[in-house]
Amino acid sequence: MAVTNFAAIHIGSYDVSLEIYEISRKSGIHCIDRVVHHMELGRDSFTNGKIGPDMLDELCTVLKDFVHTASAYRVKEIRTIATSAVREAQNDLFVLGKIQQTTGLTVQILSNSEQRFLSYKAIASMETRFNDMIRKGTVIVDLGGGSVQMSVFDNSALITTQNLRMGSLRIRERLQTLDSLTTDYEKMIRQLIRYDLKSFKKMYLKDRKVETIILNGDFLTEILFSGNRYRDRSARLLSRSDFEIWYKSIVGLSEEELAVRYDLTPEFASLFRPSAVIYHQMVEETDASLIWFPGTHLTRGLAYEFADENNLLKMAHNFGNDIITAARNIAKRYSVGKPHIDNMDRNAQILFDATESVHGMKSRDRLLLRIAVMLHDVGKYISFNYVSESSFNIIMSNEIIGLSHAERECIALSAKYMTVPFPQYEELVQETSLNRERYLKVAYFVAILRYVNALDRSHMQKIQHMEAKLKDQTLQLRVTVNEDFVLEKGLIGEEAEFFTDVFGLRPEIKVSRVVG
Repeated sequence: MAVTNFAAIHIGSYDVSLEIYEISRKSGIHCIDRVVHHMELGRDSFTNGKIGPDMLDELCTVLKDFVHTASAYRVKEIRTIATSAVREAQNDLFVLGKIQQTTGLTVQILSNSEQRFLSYKAIASMETRFNDMIRKGTVIVDLGGGSVQMSVFDNSALITTQNLRMGSLRIRERLQTLDSLTTDYEKMIRQLIRYDLKSFKKMYLKDRKVETIILNGDFLTEILFSGNRYRDRSARLLSRSDFEIWYKSIVGLSEEELAVRYDLTPEFASLFRPSAVIYHQMVEETDASLIWFPGTHLTRGLAYEFADENNLLKMAHNFGNDIITAARNIAKRYSVGKPHIDNMDRNAQILFDATESVHGMKSRDRLLLRIAVMLHDVGKYISFNYVSESSFNIIMSNEIIGLSHAERECIALSAKYMTVPFPQYEELVQETSLNRERYLKVAYFVAILRYVNALDRSHMQKIQHMEAKLKDQTLQLRVTVNEDFVLEKGLIGEEAEFFTDVFGLRPEIKVSRVVG
């Protein structure tokens, strides 16, 4: 039986962790060692805006030790990620540079949407239970030091995912000067977070019954698991009533009492109360009857991705569909016409596949193109006169789970230049983070988007079937329509010219009518 060892390192807000995994087709993903070093990088980052030199020196020392530990296990690869504490630090590039120089590790700073998607993958890797739960109303609460992510599932589909800046460390730092002024610290936290949670419930849980809430992403889930009031201990399931009993047993305890009861360091004890209150309020708002805390970490999500990329395991869950579903729900929120979008989506995929030998893009880019199709028109919700700019702003303001900032920017720019002239690279690079590779990608996306939009200019979905193939420098399109196609064929010339400029291919359309 082939076994692969893999190491994952997470630089978090209040600890740095290393996990060593064994991966095999027979046993799946199995953690064989975990090392955690407690250090509050988030305290420096969230309070002072940067990570101080002493903290950075300590971090590099810890990471050097982690590399030595991983080497002893003869791991095939080490992947290192950093989340909000480094992401929000003004000196993040200096931090990454020193880590690279000192330890040899290349650190990837995850955007919030990438971080939450990785956490979601860690949960979804426990496939049987997760897939059973999301058939009915389920909310994942992924609590970190800087923020909390709320993801809603129903009928096995991701309905929405939203980020709220109310992480345990951020709240503790914000309220620390007020702690001595109140006798009810928990009430103060509830008042601070209540409005945002109510707004989330009103917008995304209206008329939706939530049966299960999944608590993840924070050390508190391990503390919960150390109790003995489980409906099903092996599955980490807790009933609503037992959760309430646990919560009431710790409400009002001081940090010192919590530290003694749960064998916590003073730093972790100070995070216990805001974490418990946040979890409790979310259970209250969702009115879930069952609580599941799988106890997974971001590092397991890294192991899951590594196994998938290297074909070490057969993955049952299609995460690309989750991203598409999330994009569709954003489009629905902004009243985008579904029949037109579906028609464009189908035809855009046909053009992408037919021109693959020319553009050389990958399956991930095909996914991004589909999302660009779904969201290119969202700006009309705000203004019909300034659609392009409005679409750009809406896309950049809406996190799409699983996408990096750079990927979201490519999608937003593709929507922006659907209807306004496409600029030269030297002009566009002045106001974006695009490099030449991403500039070309956006140009390919825009050319395809403009062309398939023109193919449905009337928004009547006249094309019933389309085939595309390359011949010399020509893209031959055979379309079967159910209506007169004069309008579309007559007005597509400008979009065809731009398509030729970008791809070096001349589109030619041959039209036939549906018989009968």
